[in-house]
Amino acid sequence: MSTQIKYAYRRHNTWIYRRTYPQHLQQVLGSSLKRSLHTADAKLATKRVGELNTTFEAIVQEAEAQPSNPGHSSALVQIAVAVPRYQRARLLGEEKVQGVAAVYLAEASNRLRPGSYKSVRFALELLTSHLGERKLGDLNDALGKEVLGYVARLSPNVRKYSQAQGASLAELATLSEEYEDLTLTAQTQRRIWGQIQQFLDWCLQSGSLASNPWDGLQVKERPEVRSHRVLSDQQVSLLLNTKDRVLHSALLFCLLTGMRSGEACGLLAEDVHTKGNLGRFVSIRPNAVRLLKSKAAEREVPLHPVLEQLLDQRLPTSGRLFSSLNVDRVVKRYAYLRMLHRELHGTVFHSTRKWFITQCERTGVPEHFTASLVGHQSARSQNRLTYGLYSAGISDAQKRMIIDQIRLPCGTIS
Repeated sequence: MSTQIKYAYRRHNTWIYRRTYPQHLQQVLGSSLKRSLHTADAKLATKRVGELNTTFEAIVQEAEAQPSNPGHSSALVQIAVAVPRYQRARLLGEEKVQGVAAVYLAEASNRLRPGSYKSVRFALELLTSHLGERKLGDLNDALGKEVLGYVARLSPNVRKYSQAQGASLAELATLSEEYEDLTLTAQTQRRIWGQIQQFLDWCLQSGSLASNPWDGLQVKERPEVRSHRVLSDQQVSLLLNTKDRVLHSALLFCLLTGMRSGEACGLLAEDVHTKGNLGRFVSIRPNAVRLLKSKAAEREVPLHPVLEQLLDQRLPTSGRLFSSLNVDRVVKRYAYLRMLHRELHGTVFHSTRKWFITQCERTGVPEHFTASLVGHQSARSQNRLTYGLYSAGISDAQKRMIIDQIRLPCGTIS
């Protein structure tokens, strides 16, 4: 005798729930509540039918409580009851890496800033290009070492070659060796590997894996930070005298305030305000254009007389000060200038910030004063207690004195 469940029937070895709404509510709710129970097990189906019966009764009760208005369309009626949805049971580790990675990236895109998401997406694209069709449960120590080996062979510029479009991780490693003798730094390899590890840890937390199969693997090469150079006065003069139509104003701002490129790109005319005889200040704070790197990055910086002149003569009086700029364009344009002028080799746009901090040090500014201006966590005391917790920070007058001491190199056209 076949099993029977009230309000459910079996179709193609799967139980389907169907219960008809009362006649007088069908214009509002439709004819019936119908859901697949996604199981062939009668006991599990009976349990899910019970859950849906509770939901059905809640829907009917909510619909009955709605004001009766025959003139209104049924589409306007809102029933605030969530209907359970069931999924077919999956064996642990049976899902493909490609599918799970897509879910992870969709979640990460809502959680991360664009720059961070781009970095995570790159790491996951390398993984899925090599192991996307494998099941999560197939990942083992040998495959992890294989991925690590290929990542270690990649060059920093391999994605720029036309042959790299759509290439797998193994193919990218081969291309890298054909075109360049340069490989990713150990620091970059660790970042890529760390993002792959975070993905596997997420799989563990979400129940797709029982354990992280690559937990014990790591980049063996010791990371060595390759710090970019500080701009020399000669290089600053070269940059400003070039009068680049894209970067000139932003370069001036960052050289004379110590701002990061992202902070400058997000500046609004409304961020500039006057403080009596202390002149104009700029407030660096989160806005609709960009967020800030940290809480310490939120600050007020006096504007150098050169920048006040720039504001009066060339920059907009409302909206964004640099409407055509974003971090990506700043980086690429500086790279273009570096290609035009070999004297700039070894520097990046962020070197403008280093130049500003260097000028502060050379004029005798205490380190914690400079930290307040550039948005670094204060280094005012070894235990970060006396000044870090109890002080309100340096005054606007002190900030103004520091900024006014900064001088552009002789012969510079601002």
